[in-house]
Amino acid sequence: MNEIFSIKGKVAVITGASGVLGGSLAKSFIEAGAKVVAIGRNQETLDLKVKELTESGGDALAIEANIMNIESLENASKLILEKYGKIDILLNIAGGNIHSATLSPDQSFFDMNLEGWDEVTDLNINGTVYPSFVFGKAMADQGSGSIINISSMAAYSAITRVGGYAAAKSAITNFTQWLATDLALKFGDKIRVNAVAPGFFIGDQNRAILINPDGSLTDRSKKVIAKTPMQRFGEVEELNGTVQFLCSDAASFITGALIPVDGGFSAFSGV
Repeated sequence: MNEIFSIKGKVAVITGASGVLGGSLAKSFIEAGAKVVAIGRNQETLDLKVKELTESGGDALAIEANIMNIESLENASKLILEKYGKIDILLNIAGGNIHSATLSPDQSFFDMNLEGWDEVTDLNINGTVYPSFVFGKAMADQGSGSIINISSMAAYSAITRVGGYAAAKSAITNFTQWLATDLALKFGDKIRVNAVAPGFFIGDQNRAILINPDGSLTDRSKKVIAKTPMQRFGEVEELNGTVQFLCSDAASFITGALIPVDGGFSAFSGV
C-alpha cells in the first residue's frame, strides 16, 4: 500500500458509530490501522460495536455522548485525550432524516410538522457543528486534524418531501466550506474540513420509502434509479474509500470540498 493513503495510528472519533454508515466506516478504519472512538447515545449498543471492532485486534473505545450537548461532548473529548493524547480525525456521521419531517406524497409545505422540521434541522446542523466545535478545538490546539461532514444529494437540487433534511444538508455543505477556511486561515494548513455527499443507499431511515414490503422498488426508487447512470443503489462500503482518502496525507491540499459518491446522480440531467 502507498503510505500516503495511510491512516494507521490516527485517532478517529466517529459520531453515530453504531449506525449503518458509521459502523461501516468504523470497521473500515479499524482495518486500516486507525484507533476508533465510537460516539453514540447508547452505551450498551456502543459496547457491542466496539467488541465487534476489537475482536480482530483493533484498538477501539466506546463513549456514550450526546452530539446535541456540549458538556457531554467535552467530557468525551477529555476521556479521549487522556487515553490517546490526540484527536486526528472527526467523522460527523450522526444525523439523517426523521419520519415526522417527511411529507407524504399528497401533502404540501403547509402540512409540514414544524416540530419535525425543528428536530431534523437541529439534529443535522447542530449535530455537526457541536462535535466540530469540541473535537475541532483539540485539533486546533495540536495544529493538525481532519473533519469529515456528511452532506447529501438533497444539497445539490430539490428532492421532494424532505424539505427540512434538504435545508439542513445544504447548510452542512456551506458550514463545511466556512469552517475549512476559518481553520486554515487561523490555525494553519494541517487542519482540513471536507464533506462527502452520498447518493442513494438503502438504510434504516429510508427503507420504507424506497422499498415496498414485498421487496420491490417503490415509485420513488424507480425515479432515483432512472436518474442514476450506474442504474443501482450504492453499497454502504462504497463510501469508505473516499472518506479514508480525505483523512489521509494524500488529500493534504484538499479542504472545503464536497465529494459526491453517488453513481453519477448529481451529474446527470435525466435526459
